[in-house]
Amino acid sequence: MMLATTITGCAATNATTSADSSVRDPATDAFVLIPEAPSSAFVDATAPNVPIAPSLHATDSVFLDVDHDGDLDVVISVEYGVNRLYLNDGTGKLTYVPDAFGKEIHDSEHVRAADFDGDGNMDVVFVAESDEVHQLFLGDGKGGFIDASDRLPATSQGNALATGDLNGDGLPDIFIGSTGETGHAPDAPILPARNLLFLNDPERPGHFIDATQTNLPDSNDQTEGVALADVNGDGHLDIVLASPAFPNRLLINDGTGRFTDESDRLDLRVPMESREVHVFDANGDGHQDIVFFSITSNNFGWDKDPQTRLLINDGSGHFRDETESRLPSHTFSSWAGTVVDFNGDGAPDLLVGAIQVPGFVPQQLRAWQNDGEGNFTDVTSSVVPGVTVGRSWSMGKGDLDGDGKDDVLIGGWGTQARLLLSDIEAYQASLPPLPKLEPSAR
Repeated sequence: MMLATTITGCAATNATTSADSSVRDPATDAFVLIPEAPSSAFVDATAPNVPIAPSLHATDSVFLDVDHDGDLDVVISVEYGVNRLYLNDGTGKLTYVPDAFGKEIHDSEHVRAADFDGDGNMDVVFVAESDEVHQLFLGDGKGGFIDASDRLPATSQGNALATGDLNGDGLPDIFIGSTGETGHAPDAPILPARNLLFLNDPERPGHFIDATQTNLPDSNDQTEGVALADVNGDGHLDIVLASPAFPNRLLINDGTGRFTDESDRLDLRVPMESREVHVFDANGDGHQDIVFFSITSNNFGWDKDPQTRLLINDGSGHFRDETESRLPSHTFSSWAGTVVDFNGDGAPDLLVGAIQVPGFVPQQLRAWQNDGEGNFTDVTSSVVPGVTVGRSWSMGKGDLDGDGKDDVLIGGWGTQARLLLSDIEAYQASLPPLPKLEPSAR
């Protein structure tokens, strides 16, 4: 019942009715949007600000200004669909632009953005799982994109993605995490898989050199999530890997983009099926810490402990699992989350996607507030609007409504992608007033 209510509420987007309308969409026809109550931090602005697609598999998103109009737009990766571009009007109201990334359906899992070719326009890269079609699109600065996927030198069953300058030449590189699944069953064989490292060619920026064999450890990777960060304070981006099948890993960069497996720096106390990883300074000591989001199983039944786990940096790039004393305990599975300061106190908080497994039941997004010292308290009831329910997938963040604070787009696997805006007053002021309905005279 909660899921059905959520989708119905979302459907009241861009509602227009007129006597001469030849097509009347039952999702928007003949009713007035009744605004949802905001929380202390966000208003769920899904209706009327997000194009309604209640069964879309929106796996990830990234915010970037594609048309140089001064506001952030949204690019969404889609599983078993065509990847999407949503243009922002500057207030957080998003409009769907069909065919921005072609017309072919792929199985895209993640999207990232960077100016790969150095022309001042943002570009985007997608990685795909089932059909293994990774895509690179170069922005024209006017809201359009040119397909340059032939510049990606290799493919794989892609399930993780990150971009950053890994070899210190000032150009953004691409790291792809790979898996070797052969089917959606608990006993399906897993094939060996190699992660991919594409270094941006300094002689031809926006073209890529496959440095996988020379620069990465030779191993069976099985990677679902990746984060780039300087974890040991030497000024170089290292790589933290989240795995669905093996212990999570840490690769240390020598400064030239060559990596050594130093996973023994991670205190991994329990088996995990990890799906996403973020690196951030949780306790305010100036060192990067690690949070892993995990599931119990891919909806096969209860297996591993899905508890989100927080590993604290000791200052030298070694990490101790301090989950029990710092994070709320839970039994829901989390395919993804994000780091955002939702209460504006300068300390990074966590938004955590929640799905009940077994059953794959959509649940309310969770909010965990940081006390500034890396201790987190569940404040969902006061921070997350009640309507923010779904099978939450990866999340994009950035200032969509121009108030200087982060907004969040929450991907949804087969449920409506949801938008949390931080400028509550501006959003409420943008809504048309409710008509006054009174008893008719008798």
